[in-house]
Amino acid sequence: MSDTPIEHMSKEEIILKAMRLTLLDVIRDTTPRPGAPRPLSDETVEEMRKCLLLITDRERELALDQGRETGWKPHFADDPARPVVVPFPNKEKPDRK
Repeated sequence: MSDTPIEHMSKEEIILKAMRLTLLDVIRDTTPRPGAPRPLSDETVEEMRKCLLLITDRERELALDQGRETGWKPHFADDPARPVVVPFPNKEKPDRK
């Protein structure tokens, strides 16, 4: 949605984009330096994540309804970039006789 010119966006899309960008600015401004205490509670952080997911889901729905592709997906800094595959050692099973 970020590459769509504002003149081609609906009022709802403009509002959602403004809310998303403002919420991201609040997150940036309140993120503490390493070792400093967090100014926000865990519950508030979780609610902010939920809000971002709701905004993004609605932006995606609107884009798909208009036939636009959504090539981006938001993620949090602590989310793994890809699924983590954990290899297990190949233990041979003993013959059962």
